[in-house]
Amino acid sequence: MSILGALLAVPNYFKPAIGKGEVVAVVVDAKTEKAVSNATVEILTLNNAVVTTVNSGFFGKASSTLEEGQYRIRVKHPKFGAEVRHVQVVSGQSAEVRVQLRSGASAPLHEAERVIGEGVNAVKRLFGN
Repeated sequence: MSILGALLAVPNYFKPAIGKGEVVAVVVDAKTEKAVSNATVEILTLNNAVVTTVNSGFFGKASSTLEEGQYRIRVKHPKFGAEVRHVQVVSGQSAEVRVQLRSGASAPLHEAERVIGEGVNAVKRLFGN
């Protein structure tokens, strides 16, 4: 292979596979706008099943290659409340999601949604539905 051939092949090496796209979460402190490293970034289905978990790096970025579709991203860090975002992954493209973490407890609305969902599922199991 020639040097020119190798250089032409390099851009394709970094593209996601066909049918897959990339999600990049950029995690920052809402107060200071500084990058938050070592945040846990969970990528979930819309039914809250964990697809993968990655950690943000020094510059607050975490990325993953995923099948095309819709996902939830839940970002957690011991010093901040958790945040949830929705993202659409498109084949061959990169979707960047900016997540601002705030000090204190998780966003109340998302926490209430989770608790209510767990309660509904428990009632369904109780009645066999």
